[in-house]
This record gives sequence, C-alpha cells and structure tokens, in this order.
Amino acid sequence: MKNVGRATVPRAIAGLSAQAIEAAERIQPVVVETPVEQIKDLVPDMGAEVFFKLENLQKTGSFKLRGASNKILSLSPDQAAQGVIAASNGNHGLGVAAAAREAGIAAEVYVSNHVSASKTRRIEEYGARIQRIGNDPLEAELAARAAAGEQDKVFISPYNDVEVIAGQGTIAVELLRQLPQLDAVFVAVGGGGLVGGIGAHMKCASPQTEVVGCWPKNSPVLYESIQAGRILDVAEEATLSESTAGGLEPGSVTLGICSYVIDSSILVSETEILDAMRRVRAMKGWVIEGAAAVALAAFLKNTERYRGKRVAVVICGANVSEKVLSALG
Repeated sequence: MKNVGRATVPRAIAGLSAQAIEAAERIQPVVVETPVEQIKDLVPDMGAEVFFKLENLQKTGSFKLRGASNKILSLSPDQAAQGVIAASNGNHGLGVAAAAREAGIAAEVYVSNHVSASKTRRIEEYGARIQRIGNDPLEAELAARAAAGEQDKVFISPYNDVEVIAGQGTIAVELLRQLPQLDAVFVAVGGGGLVGGIGAHMKCASPQTEVVGCWPKNSPVLYESIQAGRILDVAEEATLSESTAGGLEPGSVTLGICSYVIDSSILVSETEILDAMRRVRAMKGWVIEGAAAVALAAFLKNTERYRGKRVAVVICGANVSEKVLSALG
C-alpha cells in the first residue's frame, strides 16, 4: 500500500480533489446524500468494522447521477441550448437523462446492443433519445463522441471527463464527513471514473486511507492497462458486473489518475460476485448490481488483511438486468 502526504500529491490530483469539493456543493440540490450503514456478521469472526456507502439508494439507483449532474450543471448557456450526447452501459445514460431533464436540456444516449431493454426503457422515460450502435460499449462510445463533434454538442463520457470524475468524487467528500477515520475504501472499477474521483479526494483529504480498486476477472481492461502503462485492447468475457464492462477510449484521462490513486488491486471471479450479491440479499433483503458486488467480493476474499481496520465498501448501484436477476436466482 502506498500512502502519500498532501505536499507530494501531484497538482492534477489536488485539483481534482478541489473540484470534487466544489461539485459537492453544486450538485447538492439534485442528488441524495446517501447514508453509510455499518454491516455486521458478513463472515464469522470478521474482525473489521465494515460500512456500506449506499449509492444504491441514489436517485436513478446509481452513483452515476453525481458525475452527470456535475457536468451538466457546469455547461455554458450556449452548450446547454445545444443539448448533450452520452454513451452508456445503462447507469451513466440514466444519470445523464435524469440530470438533463432536471436542467431542462435535450439528451441523446448511445448504447450498444447488449444493454438490456429495461435499462434503455428507463433512460427513455427520463426523456432522452436512444441510439443503439454495435455490440461493444466502446464502439457505442466512439460513435457518440463522433456524433457530438459533428453536431457541435457536448459529449458526456461515462469516465473520460474531469468534471464527471469530480462529480463521482463527491462520494469521498460525503464519506469522510460520515466516517472521518477510514483505513480502506473498496471501489469497483470499469472506466475508472468512480475510483479516480474517490481516490483523488482521498489522496488529499485522507492520505492514510487505502484505495482498493476491484475488478471482475472477466473484464480487467483498466487493470491490465495500468500494469502496461498504456491503454490496451483486452479480451473480455461476460460478467455479472455489466456496468464495469467494456474497453477504454484512447487517451482516457483515467489511466494516469487511477495509476496514481489506486493503492492496491483485487480481481474477483464470477462465482465470488454472485456469492456477494446473494449474501447481501440474504442479510439485508437488497438486490445490488454486479459492480457493487465486485467491491464487496474483493473485501470478502481479503478479510484477514483488514482485521482491526475500519473499511468502507461502495455499493455503487442497484440496477440489475433481467439476465443478472436470472443468474441471482
């Protein structure tokens, strides 16, 4: 684990932390400050204080509303009048659609053909238009960015956007207010916007807190890219963690951010993800999405390392597709 003092934090990371603090004030009228709940008896003789940061209770059922709201509320009047375009596996599209409706601006969301009908229907219910492009999330993302350029509209990336990342970092701002002493935080990783925002603020406001990046073994794109020091095209397999699946846009800012802010990395199997989802349902009656279960599964396979520690697990969402619900049983 690497810990750094405030004086050694790179300017870009310190700036992102400051932006997260500003974003927390900016988005406060339109998001929920989600609660933190201590969870006991996850495993016998757990030996750690474990808290869930309940982003599953956020409006739209996911943390993604934070970044989308911060981006949309940062638009100039001319940009807002043009409308926005986004690309999404589902949750980001919901966030953009909800934030755009709140702000009274038009939104169009590009999704790949693997995104469930229930998720696209919910996006449309918020008033956004859907465009289906290809079978890969990155293909839809690149098409959306190209369309935004052609139409002179702002493209809202699910992760490759500093204002979106700062919005996700508001979770850390809240978390440190709720749990001032925190030894570790477990965060699922897809494109890196969530862990990048949380990690950047932790590095400045609570450098002793270990930032643990958590991946499904079946989709470790950013993990492998960090190891290589460059964005890779990594073969993926189907995963219950649908909202973290997909490749990275070339040049994504999250590669450098996450390389710095993630202290340790844990990869989990599909069996471990499913077990974590079932464990939460049995204990609390909650259905959490696969990405949230990735973070919990990473903690569960490393409980001994965190004995005597105070740990937070970010339960990043509760939007589950029909396919994942069927696997959950």
